[in-house]
Amino acid sequence: MDAYLVRHGEAKRAVEDPERGLTDLGLRQAEATAGWTAAAGGAPHQIWHSGKKRAEETAGIFARNLRPAAGVVPIRGLAPNDDVIPVSELIEAESKPVMLVGHMPFMSRLASLLVAGDPERVGFGMAEAAVAWLTRRQGRWFVRALVTPAELGVR
Repeated sequence: MDAYLVRHGEAKRAVEDPERGLTDLGLRQAEATAGWTAAAGGAPHQIWHSGKKRAEETAGIFARNLRPAAGVVPIRGLAPNDDVIPVSELIEAESKPVMLVGHMPFMSRLASLLVAGDPERVGFGMAEAAVAWLTRRQGRWFVRALVTPAELGVR
């Protein structure tokens, strides 16, 4: 079982866009990591996002590149300061790979909970549009890859 944790791309400031959609850089960031994920064989069955415009746009870019069979859906519980335990339980209940597109510090805390068993134990740094590809084997989660747009030449 794989889980892909994605932080949304760079967002516009609220004074420019109250809904905080992606900037041009944010679009390029998401395209880069989505392309890398597709080329590396990433295959989520479904993509979940927080419902915020920047996460929805990032999820849409990943969906165009990865074509998840069950599509893209907003779910509750992925806001920046939400409790990560309910979402971790949803992931654990899944039998097919899932991608989550959300925000910091939520994504870092979720990765820490899955991999280390404690949302406060490991500080996963996730740059904008970074993807953490996690794999569950024998009941434990491992980091398969952590890729940032900067590593792919997008700055």
